[in-house]
Amino acid sequence: MTDAIRYEKGQDQIVVLTLDMPGQSANTMNAAYREAMAATVARLDADKDAIAGVIITSAKKTFFAGGDLNELIKVDKPHAKAFYDMVLGLKAQLRSLETLGKPVVAAINGAALGGGWELCLACQHRVALDHPAVQIGLPEVTLGLLPGGGGVVRMVRMLGLEKALPYLLEGKKISAQKALQAGLIDELAADRDELLAKSRAWILANPTARQPWDIKGHQIPGGTPSNPKVAQMLAIAPSILRSKTNGCFPAPEKILCAAVEGAQVDFDTAHLIETRYFTELTTGQVAKNMIGTFWFQLNEINAGGSRPGGFAPYVTRKVGILGAGMMGAGIAYTSASAGVEVVLKDVTLAAAEKGKAHSAALLDKKVSRGQLTPEQRESTLARIHPTDSDADLAGCDLIIEAVFEDRDLKAKVSAAAQQVVGADAVIASNTSTLPISGLASAVPDQGKFIGLHFFSPVEKMPLVEIIKGANTSDETLARGFDFVLQIKKTPIVVNDSRGFFTSRVFGTFTNEGITLLGEGVAAPMIETEARKAGMPIGPLAISDEVSLSLMSHIRQQTAKDLHAEGKALPEHPAFAVIDLLLNEYKRPGKAAGGGFYEYPNGGQKYLWPELKVRFEKPGQQICAQDVRDRLLFIQAIETVRCVEEGVLMSTADANIGSIFGIGFAAWTGGALQFINQYGLNDFVARARYLAEQYGERFSPPALLLEKAAQGTTF
Repeated sequence: MTDAIRYEKGQDQIVVLTLDMPGQSANTMNAAYREAMAATVARLDADKDAIAGVIITSAKKTFFAGGDLNELIKVDKPHAKAFYDMVLGLKAQLRSLETLGKPVVAAINGAALGGGWELCLACQHRVALDHPAVQIGLPEVTLGLLPGGGGVVRMVRMLGLEKALPYLLEGKKISAQKALQAGLIDELAADRDELLAKSRAWILANPTARQPWDIKGHQIPGGTPSNPKVAQMLAIAPSILRSKTNGCFPAPEKILCAAVEGAQVDFDTAHLIETRYFTELTTGQVAKNMIGTFWFQLNEINAGGSRPGGFAPYVTRKVGILGAGMMGAGIAYTSASAGVEVVLKDVTLAAAEKGKAHSAALLDKKVSRGQLTPEQRESTLARIHPTDSDADLAGCDLIIEAVFEDRDLKAKVSAAAQQVVGADAVIASNTSTLPISGLASAVPDQGKFIGLHFFSPVEKMPLVEIIKGANTSDETLARGFDFVLQIKKTPIVVNDSRGFFTSRVFGTFTNEGITLLGEGVAAPMIETEARKAGMPIGPLAISDEVSLSLMSHIRQQTAKDLHAEGKALPEHPAFAVIDLLLNEYKRPGKAAGGGFYEYPNGGQKYLWPELKVRFEKPGQQICAQDVRDRLLFIQAIETVRCVEEGVLMSTADANIGSIFGIGFAAWTGGALQFINQYGLNDFVARARYLAEQYGERFSPPALLLEKAAQGTTF
């Protein structure tokens, strides 16, 4: 017997199968597993007359992690048939297990996600540890895949279409308690001994257990698609789905197809349908983009790929936040939620108290949803100390300045705080555009100064852009990196420059959308095509959120700084449109009541009708593909410039930063992966066409031409 699955038969004739993949921290459905499972199933079958039942459990901290992504990312179209056959073989093993004729129980001792949960579904009974580490779900959709080990087929037969679809389409992960309420698991256990005891007891009490779908006359809960109620739901499901995916993500659409088609046929045929769609997605480009970025590159970042080595992990105990506006309040909430003490300082105590109230409101929402207890709410809030006095910052080992984008103001508050906290504390600025090396001159030791650029709203946005100034020390960078992980955010590291990476690239997106409007392209088309390209929100809508007045202020600050260096700010066709809205039409953005959109009280926002009159030129409409490409290409080209200038130091930081920080189209796997998957030579040709038609800003940078010529990728 292989080491991967230990086979132990006890006095009570119950076989305990312990999953323990050698040399791995988690169990995955790799070749070693498939071989071990084939041998195990054959042995169970040969031995079945002398067996009372089977318990499947794991020797790892998690139960089972699912498919092996190292394998999946390599499956290409020429290997589709071999992959399809391999998946059917894997499913046949699970089918043999559930039709053994003996009771089979999953004793779930840790997270059972993806293929791990599919293994549990092939058992007739499921007992889980009542522990926070136990998570159950099918997150395949988040990597561009579908649950291909029978997950679609069995979830639909167990819960019915309507209840199964949210797990399949959204990849929701739930706790053991919630899984019990949803009917996904049957019992909870307090510890490992009870887990196995309950599993044994159930086997002895149910010697002839069978899966519900193997019992004659089994009906899918809620009915099949021909049932009028289900048919009514399915009539609108594709359009609701399309409004969420905009046709960019094939996985949710294929999951819906596999679920609905599989519900109309017998169990074995449903498995064939699921495997066909799974093979189509696995060999497709979008899954490769998403697995590469959201799995491999994200793990590389979280494992400290961009953190300087040689420094012990640092735990921040107390953080001082200067400025209790939306950003400061959000950073305070996130830090306090992660167990860090917070001093929230503003000019007046009332302003600081208002910042703390933001946390109270967010925590109240969590209590009302049952995600927090009232005691947890109290202890989190108690960590935030509002003040109007610098003296209260004493004892902070990190200061984060989050005041208005004004160089003099930032210098003043940082210097005052530094005097209180002394030489050991790290001083950080949450600026989104001002160069860190310049801001660092406000403190005596510039090695202790760093940029920590959060995104709004802080409590929702997963990314923090860490900016290394010219004099920032490696130790300070390591401390900044550790703090970002400590508050459960994803850190990317960039070198200092104006606008860093995310603000620079984000600016090209908003400016391109505004330029399209200025050229006479219809505003609804600009917004719609941005979403069809995979951007979460159109460039005009997001410009309103940021506010045109802030864009204009940043531009003036930049022009002033460049002027001091003897340089001029390059002109951009978007500037004239922004100035027109600000100065002529008095529409600075959402917060001021209106910008490109109207914001009626309590109603849905809609595009300002005057845009059609003042900007649209019927003769200037360009094809939809050009609109989409302009919005994506301009961001990808700017990202290459950031690599070329040494602002970005890793491909993982570029891809994750572009998606998590500015919402770059997730189906592409990020701004650099967009170029890789497009093909570098094709990308260069398309960029040259765009440059010819729409302006020099689309000209491919030297680094891109060099890589295309060498036949390498990013």
